[in-house]
Amino acid sequence: MHDSRRSRLVLGVLIVAALVLITADYGAGGSSVMNGIRKASAAVFGSTERLASSATGLVGGSGSASSGQVRALSRQVAQLRAQLSQERLSKADYAQLRRLLSLAGLGGYRVVAANVIATGAGYQRTVTLDAGSADGVQARETVLNGDGLVGEVTSVTAGTCTVLLATDSSSQVGVQLAPSGQIGWVTGPGKTPSGTGLLQLQVLDASAQLTPGEQLVTSASVKDRPYVPGVPVGVIAGVVNRAGALTARATVRSYVNFTALGVVGIVIAPPRHDPRFSVLPPAPRARPTPTVTVTVTPGAGGTLPASPSTPTAGG
Repeated sequence: MHDSRRSRLVLGVLIVAALVLITADYGAGGSSVMNGIRKASAAVFGSTERLASSATGLVGGSGSASSGQVRALSRQVAQLRAQLSQERLSKADYAQLRRLLSLAGLGGYRVVAANVIATGAGYQRTVTLDAGSADGVQARETVLNGDGLVGEVTSVTAGTCTVLLATDSSSQVGVQLAPSGQIGWVTGPGKTPSGTGLLQLQVLDASAQLTPGEQLVTSASVKDRPYVPGVPVGVIAGVVNRAGALTARATVRSYVNFTALGVVGIVIAPPRHDPRFSVLPPAPRARPTPTVTVTVTPGAGGTLPASPSTPTAGG
């Protein structure tokens, strides 16, 4: 009787779940998520109907038979849960893909969409994508997502490619400031102890007036490799005035959240015309940020502080 009671309990739970799904289906209409739920629930509740039709046999039959059917139902319920999770994941991927295609359309970039399938465990900050030479991908191509620059392709196989992220310390990206058009470059912070994750900006013009809130886009590389023009990079977070330095410096907060990369695009063909600043999101409101002044004596080296709040000598 212990097995038959458990069977009845499972039947009751599944019948209640069926009623909930039917109610939700009636309210949701023909959504893609509910279509997936209907397909999965059909498999589960089809077995439930067969089990219900032989309920008498379960009560009067052997305990081993009812236990086997309960285990089968449990497996089917687990499959239903897995499919529901996949439907939610697909919905999130769709939102990322939609933003990616919107940015690519604005910039005139021809992209191959790909998913991040692995993260590099070595010294460099890299990810692996599920697109390769069979999809038209080549080394030294720009990688972006719906928010902006992700990095560049460094190696390719038939079905995958490796991307060096813009946050790696060896990454160096030519940029332009909007709207001034000042030219410079940003380097990645790497795996810094400070954990700020801010890119480091240097501008060629030492007298350039950099302001927190200014936006950056990529400037074109030679033959658009590895970087095509106009891809949003980030916004200036803080300014570092270095007295006597040859370049003006600042820290930059990237538009891309590198801890949550999902669907990305590999630019396999550059735009016909430089989009300049047309792909940038609306400029953020400028927030007051203290300016750090560092005095550099002739012949001295000096490095960029990890953040504007870092104590410095001679300030």
